[in-house]
Formats: sequence, structure tokens, C-alpha cells
Amino acid sequence: MSMFCYQCQEAAKGTGCTVRGVCGKTDDVAKLQDLLIYVLKGISIYSTKAREAGISSKEANKFIMESLFSTITNVNFDRNYFIQKVKEGLALRDDIKEQFIKAGGKIENNLHDSATWYADSADEFEKKAEKVGILATENEDVRSLRELLTYGLKGMAAYAEHAYVLGYEDENIFAFTQKALAATVDDTLTADELVALIMECGKFGVDVMALLDKANTSTYGNPEITKVNIGVRNNPGILISGHDLKDMEELLKQTEGTGVDVYTHGEMLPAHYYPAFKKYPHFVGNYGNAWWQQDKEFESFNGPILMTTNCLVPPKDSYKDRVYTTGVVGFEGLKHIPAREDGKAKDFTEIIEHAKRCKPPVEIEKGEIIGGFAHHQVLSLADKVVEAVKTGAIKRFFVMAGCDGRMKNREYYTEFAKELPKDTVILTAGCAKYKYNKLDLGDIGGIPRVLDAGQCNDSYSLAVIALKLKEAFGLNDINELPVSYNIAWYEQKAVIVLLALLYLGVKNIHLGPTLPAFLSPNVAKVLVEKFGIGGITNVEDDIKMFMA
Repeated sequence: MSMFCYQCQEAAKGTGCTVRGVCGKTDDVAKLQDLLIYVLKGISIYSTKAREAGISSKEANKFIMESLFSTITNVNFDRNYFIQKVKEGLALRDDIKEQFIKAGGKIENNLHDSATWYADSADEFEKKAEKVGILATENEDVRSLRELLTYGLKGMAAYAEHAYVLGYEDENIFAFTQKALAATVDDTLTADELVALIMECGKFGVDVMALLDKANTSTYGNPEITKVNIGVRNNPGILISGHDLKDMEELLKQTEGTGVDVYTHGEMLPAHYYPAFKKYPHFVGNYGNAWWQQDKEFESFNGPILMTTNCLVPPKDSYKDRVYTTGVVGFEGLKHIPAREDGKAKDFTEIIEHAKRCKPPVEIEKGEIIGGFAHHQVLSLADKVVEAVKTGAIKRFFVMAGCDGRMKNREYYTEFAKELPKDTVILTAGCAKYKYNKLDLGDIGGIPRVLDAGQCNDSYSLAVIALKLKEAFGLNDINELPVSYNIAWYEQKAVIVLLALLYLGVKNIHLGPTLPAFLSPNVAKVLVEKFGIGGITNVEDDIKMFMA
């Protein structure tokens, strides 16, 4: 096979992509991503040793975080980016090794190959990449545990990067990430020790989501209940997609007074919920739906599109010249807006000038959608919510967070939302909400039946709400709450959310539309037996099961 990747829900045939990624990733990019992860493991071997000797490398922390993020599904498709990253990584690895030795550290003779190999050309990189991919771990169960841990770390890195951009970081998160990466090449670890690391990853998943929540709310205020326009105005516009709120802030400031409107797409929808962004009259609304529909919606938008993080679909030629990338996002042939320098804002001049030359967006729908139910807002309604549960007005909450995707069987989630009893409430975060956030599901005593906490980055809110409800009802076990978990997953940020929930003790989580391909039968069996993890079947039977 020319590649092997099974990190996302859409892995070919439910087992893995072997020729080209369903996401659009080519085989050479897939293998170079594997090689970059291998380099990160080598860096982590040295950085973990150096940290024990009192040496912490900010450069390594940042490089590993950004590199992990760049390998998440639908982030970066640029071969040259990964070649450059591998070169930088090898140089950084050897620099940390040198610092460690200068500090009196001793290097063992039997270090893993990821800490010792070296090459300096693209041809050599590609030859090495053939040997270090996922399948290099022959034992299926060990491979499954290592990849589950690695994908959790990728999700953690994405959340850490968003917090980092806003000036918030936690050395303990960096230290664990590097310890865990090094552990994935340690053949002396038992399956039980790997499981323990995976659970520890869940603990740090909670920590990193709390850190990001603090970063976002301290910077932009607590999300508020907000009605978001889904129509358009007759001005040229810029469409911003992804997750990066710092990019959103700087784009809004730089477009002020230019005659260019700004619209959100996909996971940027929750930016409308933050008080800091409501002061901009040219921040018009949300355009379109979840990431996978962008090939149609970018076409009709007419103006330029800014991709700030993951969720990029390989663009069609018809609008390719209007797509700009920034941050860790990359695609060969697209214009890239460079990183900030010396504390200055990114320069969005080029995309703004481009927008001025474009027609206004074509209107594809009208109306409003409501959101902004993050933990601060929901807890302000706690008395009302608790009373509704006590009186029986609300029988059950359904956490339907996670991701949307292309597969037709994801229509299950729309039908599930439609068929839920009228005395139930949906708690959501992430782009999974696009399966039902435009349905008219009504309310219960003024409480909307769909409470959208925000981006997948805001999944922490759902955990906080559950823990506060547990406290309000005086329960000892979070699983005694009238809360069911029917989560749609797609990529690696959903993996860290799952691990975080498991760490918090949540059981009987159902994942769909399919269980992860990277779970071997034995690992899946452990998750089922220990945590009650399950899949989905059909709407009617699943609702009966949940309501029982």
C-alpha cells in the first residue's frame, strides 16, 4: 500500500486509507506527516530527559504543539511544509540533546531510532517515512493503544495552540505531551501502562480545555445567548472558517470602515456569542453549514475565504484563487498569510483588498439561529433548569456534541433530534450541531431544546454543566444524572474530548456514525467492558434504549 491512515471517522472501508486519504491527503503528504510525528517522538525523548535535568525548551514546546496540530485531519496538505518541518525538527532535536549533555546529562547507547537517525534531503525523508508509519508497530493491540494516545495528544495540541495564541500556556501540559510521545516508542511498556497513560491524557485533556476556556472568556468575555443572522447584505464580504478567535479579532479590526463585511462559516459560528465581537456592525452573520459543504458554499460566497485552522477541504479550481490560509493550515497553491511578528497583528491587507473587488455573497438561506449556551450562561439559568428537571418538565438531557461529516449515515443525527421526546433537551458543541441547529424543536418553559455551547473547543462547557448539575442534585456519581451521550465524532479533537469524559468518570457514551477504525477488537472490548462505550443502531431503537 502507498500509505496507511485511520485517524478519522471516514477511514476508507472503515479500516484505513491506503492509496489516498478520503480527506484529500495524498500518499506522500500522509507519509511525511508520519515522519514528522516520528521526529516529534525523538525530540520528546530528549526534551523529557532534559526537563528532568531542569531544562525546559520553549522552542520545543511550541514546535511540538504546532506540528501535532498540523497533522490533524483537514489542516495541512502541503508536502513542502512537512519537509521543512522535518528539517527543523531534526535540528531542534539535536540542539536539545546538546543542551542536555552540556548540563551533565548522559545519553544511553540504546536510544530509540527516532532519537538518533538523521537525513537532510526530501528523498531520504521519503525513504525513511516508508518505514516509520502506523503499521511499523506490528502488535495490533499495542498499535491501537499507541495511536489512541497519539490522537488524544493531537487534539490536546490543537486546544493548547488556541490558548497559546491568546497568551495562555501550561508547562505541565507540554511536559505530559512530550512524556507520552516518548512512551509511544518504548517497547518495554505493558498494555496496562499504556492504558494508564491514555487515562492520564484524559486528565490533561480536561486541563487544556479549562485553560482554553479561561483564555477565550478572559479575552473576549463569557458567551451570551445570541441570535445569529444567516442571511446576507449587499456588500462584498470575507468568510472566515476554522476556530481561531485571535484571527477573528484582528480581521474585524482591520476590516472596520472598509465597506467589507465579515461572515463566519462552520466552527467560527460561535464567535458571534462573544461580547467582544458584537461591537462590530460589519460582523454580519453566519454563512452556510459545516466544513464538508464548503465546496458548494465557498463557490456561492463570491468573496475571499480565510481558513484559520482545521476543516479545509481541498478547494476546487473555480474558487481556489479566493482561499487564503494562515496559522498551521496549508495547501499547495493557496496564498498563505504569515504569522504575527514582534507582537504585531497579522496583516490581512491582501485579503481585504481582494474582497473589495468581489461581488456580494449569494444568499443561500434566511433567518436566525440561536446559541451562546456555554457554562457561564447555562449556570445563570441553573435554578430554572433544576426546577424543570424536578417537576418533570425536562426528563433527560442528550449530549450530542462532536463533528459533522460527509457520510450519508450522519443523517441519523438529524432524525434522532427530530424524534426525541418533547421533554428532552440537546446539549451540543462542535459542528455536529449543523445536523439539527436549524430545526424548529421549540422550547421547554422558555429553555430552548437545543443549547449550543459553541465550538468543539468549548466542549469543556458541557462537562462543567454536568458537574454542576451533579452538585445541584446532590449526587455522588455523574452517571446518576438524567444525561445521555450520543456523540458524533470525526477527527482527533473529538478523541481528546472522549478521553476527558472518560477521565471524569462518564460511562455509557455512544459514538457514531461508526466506531474508530484505530480501536483493535481487544482495545474496543476493554472500552466496552470498563466504560460502557457503544455505537449507534437506528433512531427508534436508540431512543428507546436511552430513555430507558
